[in-house]
Amino acid sequence: MDDREFLKASDECLARVARHLEEIDPDEADYSTADGSVTIEFPDGSKFILSRQSATRQIWLAAGARGFHYSFDAESGRWLDDKDGHDLFDRLSEVVGDQIGHPVSFGA
Repeated sequence: MDDREFLKASDECLARVARHLEEIDPDEADYSTADGSVTIEFPDGSKFILSRQSATRQIWLAAGARGFHYSFDAESGRWLDDKDGHDLFDRLSEVVGDQIGHPVSFGA
């Protein structure tokens, strides 16, 4: 994956996350975007940050005390964790849902 392909794939990923966050009540989770990142803020003051890491060609998720690093798998078209292979959108659905107290989906 070259730099152009990485930027395209990571921009699509971050835009998908922002689209799904639009569907969540802002009293449960609000978000902001900046070049290469999405920050999700919760009423208790906690934040989750999803950010593009161009040097490693990864997307990183900081969710509470946990951190995850995802690389794009071109064959499957998915962002997969570099430790156990789980899908970024599945994990994001899990941690945001746990934080707000009901299921959410960042699926396609």
